[in-house]
Amino acid sequence: MPIKIDPIVSALADTVPFVAPEETERAKGVVFKARLGANEGNFGPASAAVAAIQKAASDDIWKYCDPTAFELRQALSRRLNIDLDEVVCGPGIDGLLGLIVRIFSSPGDTILTSLGAYPTFNYHVHAYGRTLKTLPYKAFREDLEGLAQLTREQRVSIVYVSNPDNPMGTWWRADAVEAFLNAVSPNTLIILDEAYGETAPDGTLPPIDTGRPNLIRLRTFSKAYGLAGLRVGYAFGNRELVKLFHRVRDHFGVNVMAQKAALASLDATKWLAEAIEQIADGRDRIAKIARDNNLDPIASATNFVTIDCKADGDFAAGILQRLADHGVFVRKPMAPGLDRCVRISVGRKEELDHLEAVLPQVL
Repeated sequence: MPIKIDPIVSALADTVPFVAPEETERAKGVVFKARLGANEGNFGPASAAVAAIQKAASDDIWKYCDPTAFELRQALSRRLNIDLDEVVCGPGIDGLLGLIVRIFSSPGDTILTSLGAYPTFNYHVHAYGRTLKTLPYKAFREDLEGLAQLTREQRVSIVYVSNPDNPMGTWWRADAVEAFLNAVSPNTLIILDEAYGETAPDGTLPPIDTGRPNLIRLRTFSKAYGLAGLRVGYAFGNRELVKLFHRVRDHFGVNVMAQKAALASLDATKWLAEAIEQIADGRDRIAKIARDNNLDPIASATNFVTIDCKADGDFAAGILQRLADHGVFVRKPMAPGLDRCVRISVGRKEELDHLEAVLPQVL
């Protein structure tokens, strides 16, 4: 007798949102000298986080983690100046996005995002049988006014925006984001993904207001804090929204090491300031490398720089493939209008040295 498969899952392609650099290494039989495509924190975590991981490995790894992540949530609530029940932790923003789609929409509902925006969100939308609607970028930025207008004109369950943006690195100032939040239909849940908030200029992140009944904000320890491999992120917003996560989330999804390392990272304020400065310096160097090769870097508020290759998508794809042949892992946007670009993450000095050496040969 055949095993029943959910029809939504059955209709999906066998795919993952990203081709991992390890997969490319296996396919090409090479090891990347410069891992500059995943927007990771290449400088690594704070020494305090490493010490917390080592201590957890010896003292706590045999235990189940705290299913409420109480200490981490308590520290985050103090940092954000919100109540404990207004923040929830999860296995990175990716895991939280899946929960949001599951909780706040039903099969067939329309979910809105920008064409070419973070593909893992789209992965969850399709996986739960929702209908994805997209709006093109304008001048390499998400069209906040257009997105808000669509929520008022159509029945939209969720609208997703990232600020600063991935994959373009662009950003809106806080007043523009506030205007967007006010313009969205009150019947639409807003996801505001602030994964790159730590690297953004002052005045980018709007004030925190958990009184808004239709807003969930997301942040992570994967970028500036250098903990991508541990998978720990958090969502915060109105307590009536946040409490719903606890009905369906994996309560042991944020492991012992992740909780301890994230907690230690929050106290490493001097280290974080230095890491953000290193990231800014790295952005400047990538931009200079691009200009030296007659390419156009796009101003970025993240830990990567997206570069306009000034041709078409095939040309940009060729650059990506030939960089891989020379041991440099980068990624590129795929949507029309954005696909003529490549995206290069900030890396260590030796990684950017290698990029600088091989890019002229590639071109």
